[in-house]
Amino acid sequence: MSIQNIFDSMDYGPAPESDAEAQAWLESHGRAFGHFIGGKFTQASEGFESLNPATGALLANVTQATEADIAAAVEAARAAQPAWAALGGHARARYLYALARLLQKHARLLAVLESLDNGKPIRESRDIDVPLAQRHFYYHAGMAQLMEAELPDRAPIGICGQIIPWNFPLLMLAWKVAPAIATGNTVVLKPAEFTPLTALLFGKICQEAGLPAGVVNIVTGDGNVGRLVARAEVDKIAFTGSTGVGRDIRKATAGTGKALTLELGGKSPYIVFEDADLDSAVEGLVDAIWFNQGQVCCAGSRLLVQEGIAETFYGKLKERMAALRVGDPLDKSIDVGSLVDPVQLDTVTRMVEAGAGAGSLYQPPLEMPEGCYYPPTLITDLAPSDMLMQEEIFGPVLVSTTFRTPAEAVALANNTRYGLAASVWSENVNLALDVAPKLAAGVIWVNSTNLFDAAAGFGGVRESGFGREGGWEGLLAYTRPAKPAPRAAATAPGAAPDAAAPDAPLDRTAKMYVGGKQARPDGGYSRAIWSPKGALLGHVGEGNRKDLRNAVEAAGKATGWAGATGHLRAQILYFIAENLSARTGEFAARLDGMTGTDAGKAEVEAAIDLLFTHAAWADKFDGAAKGVPLRGLALAVNRPVGVIGALCPPDRPLLGLVAAMAPAIAMGNRVVLIPSEPYPLAATDFYQVLETSDLPAGVVNIVTGAQEVLGTELATHLDVDAVWNFSDPSFDTAIETAASGNLKRTWCAGLDTAGSGREALAHATEIHTIWVPYGD
Repeated sequence: MSIQNIFDSMDYGPAPESDAEAQAWLESHGRAFGHFIGGKFTQASEGFESLNPATGALLANVTQATEADIAAAVEAARAAQPAWAALGGHARARYLYALARLLQKHARLLAVLESLDNGKPIRESRDIDVPLAQRHFYYHAGMAQLMEAELPDRAPIGICGQIIPWNFPLLMLAWKVAPAIATGNTVVLKPAEFTPLTALLFGKICQEAGLPAGVVNIVTGDGNVGRLVARAEVDKIAFTGSTGVGRDIRKATAGTGKALTLELGGKSPYIVFEDADLDSAVEGLVDAIWFNQGQVCCAGSRLLVQEGIAETFYGKLKERMAALRVGDPLDKSIDVGSLVDPVQLDTVTRMVEAGAGAGSLYQPPLEMPEGCYYPPTLITDLAPSDMLMQEEIFGPVLVSTTFRTPAEAVALANNTRYGLAASVWSENVNLALDVAPKLAAGVIWVNSTNLFDAAAGFGGVRESGFGREGGWEGLLAYTRPAKPAPRAAATAPGAAPDAAAPDAPLDRTAKMYVGGKQARPDGGYSRAIWSPKGALLGHVGEGNRKDLRNAVEAAGKATGWAGATGHLRAQILYFIAENLSARTGEFAARLDGMTGTDAGKAEVEAAIDLLFTHAAWADKFDGAAKGVPLRGLALAVNRPVGVIGALCPPDRPLLGLVAAMAPAIAMGNRVVLIPSEPYPLAATDFYQVLETSDLPAGVVNIVTGAQEVLGTELATHLDVDAVWNFSDPSFDTAIETAASGNLKRTWCAGLDTAGSGREALAHATEIHTIWVPYGD
């Protein structure tokens, strides 16, 4: 027999990893666990069973947290936080380093326990999850060391409630805990109900490292416990999980002032062009979909293949699927393990049964073990609108359609409410790097998939959430300005008296500014504006839903601004400043007359200075090449958010308008501004400056009227990508609740914070991480 025949006919024998150490650790706890609160494990009490999904065997009994348990964990975290922050970066770095070393020491135990609890193959736990968890603590030990020097104007947020899913139990823990404690916060972590065991082992590792009591607290339980954590007296919520639960958390935290990071679901496109290395693209799919049972929110589960190679590619893919090995997750020779729980198996089964009829289903003839196993599945010939092409399945199921041109590939890829990740496969680097930035995704992999690192920010756009974890941008998510700016109430000093306005014809009413033109209010209704001494200064239009719709539509058409160079945007901002400077006396007198003060000139000068500041930043707030440990680059690219609606501060009406406008348009966004309610005439004068400054139509739109009403309308508008409220903090609840509909970003801050440079620019951009491997 030839060597080739031997290789062709050779079967893989079993290569089981022993679970003796993990079972012994579980037995040492009597297979019953309480919570980890204040540096100690509580007594185990009534709860639920944690089962091995591959066999159904009992692993442990885990306690269901009560409201009192959550309160105790928060209290322990609150008591520990001031001293932990006061330790300083170097001392915290040494603790994180100790945790990283202990994760290395216990690597085998962690990997086996993860596969027992989750069902993923031991190769993935051993070679990906555990090393990446170690990497996060090493990386953030360095971040702790550097924080005081590199982020001197930032402070820890306080107590962080963290809720993690069951697909990467240990890695998600590290992803959240490491940056939180590195920056001086303390945490209350809630692991997934299905997979709590490596989190509880991490509690033991915290004890071994000598971590001060209360810095890390772990409470276990079902989804209701997660809701209790979200509603507890914490200062930040970091959630990874389903879009539906993320929306509920957004509503629950609306108006509370809690910082929020959401990393939610996805339906990530996997785009294969005709010039791709097809064999590599097939292996990428095997890694993305089947090695982890499709239980990855960023998995490229939506395959888009160029039409000319579709038949060939599907043939290669089916051949590879037929060679997959399904079996015991602790067997080092298997490819596909089990799903996490019978509930998930039932969900995947029902979704495929409901949607597969729209396409052609292929499942290789593999012998399936007993347990929570679902066969590797490929469904082709689907339409972009079919249910399985739009809904997250979270199982080993790949769905597919074809495209003809790169433009069509981009359109199909972006035809989803999600925006977590994407993969692009092409040997033509020009094509790959042309397509990648056009994809609505927080992470884009070129000729690769499922690459992660602590240095590279990860997170989504659209209904895949907001905020980033990892890198400097992730560090910012666990800090706040050291001196937050105060916020003024909507009724500022000097507001108009409650008096009837004389009739005013519409041609005497200060008009709105929409699409580069003056616009009458839709309802024809105007409001009188009075000086503090009771003199009538003029009338201003009262905007309504239709006026906002027109403004958002005009902003949506001005897409060329996002593609303009930073140099061009800088020139126009300088020009706006120049034209405002030429009218300093006029604007100063107008401000003094409206407010009854003599601060008008100082406010105009401050607005000019702010325009210069953001003109300077327009071509300098660049991205970075991240130092990831592989041959390649992870490029953090700053991209505009899109259309931003902003409520301007009620006081300092000109400066507040500029503070909302300048950073947004400097970064390539288009804005719909709702100016100061008591002093709107400053805005209706300012658009005359915009008209003479070569600003393209639709980049800046101004709609006057009731800020709370218009702000809430902006938050519900599906074509608005973010809402900023620099006005009355009492508006926050309505705006953030309304924004939960499509999970748009919100920013509620004081004027000084809004105009302070990097803080504003960070809110005016989204980080898109583009991975470009190269070499061997």
